[in-house]
Amino acid sequence: MNPTFTRRRVSAALAAAALAFSFGALAPQAVADDSDAPFGPGCASVPKQGAGSFEAMADVPVATAAADNPALSTLATAVEKAGLAETLNKAEDITVFAPTNDAFAKIPKADLDKVLADKATLTEILTYHVVDEPVDKADLADGSFKTLQGGTLTTDGSGDAYKVNDTASVVCGDVETSNATVHLIDTVLMPE
Repeated sequence: MNPTFTRRRVSAALAAAALAFSFGALAPQAVADDSDAPFGPGCASVPKQGAGSFEAMADVPVATAAADNPALSTLATAVEKAGLAETLNKAEDITVFAPTNDAFAKIPKADLDKVLADKATLTEILTYHVVDEPVDKADLADGSFKTLQGGTLTTDGSGDAYKVNDTASVVCGDVETSNATVHLIDTVLMPE
C-alpha cells in the first residue's frame, strides 16, 4: 500500500470529521428556537430599550409593565381607576389580553369616559381580559379560556395571525412580564 495515499486518506477523513463536528456544534446556535419570542406587527412599536421594552417588561409584574409601555397607557389608567394594579401585580402565571391605546380609541370618548367612571363595570371589563393560566402562542391556535370575570374567551389562528373572540387581533403576542404572558390586542373585549 502506498504510504502517501494512506496519509491523504487519513487526512481527508480527519478533515471530514472535523467539518462534520464543526457543523454539528454550530447547528443548534444557527437555528435558534424563538417560539417564545414576541410576535406580530405591533411588536415594532415596543421600545427597543429602557422602560416599556421587552427586556424591562420581563423584570416587572404585569400592571407595572403596562404602565411603563407607551402603547398601553390607557389600559394602565383603567387598571388604576379600577383598583386592580396590586391584584394583577401579585397574581402568578396569568395571561392578559391587553387592549392597546388604539383599541380604546375605537370606543367613543363619551362611552369610554362613562366606563372609566364606573368602577364596577370597568372591573368587569378588565377582568374579562385576564386568564388565570399561562397562554402562549401555541395555545392560541384553537383555544377556549375562562377569564377572571367568569366568562370565556376563544382564540384561533395560525402563524403570527390570531384572533380573540373573532373580533380582536393579537398585534403583539407572547410578551413576558415577571408574572404574566401578555398579548396586545387591537380591540377592547366586552363580556356577554
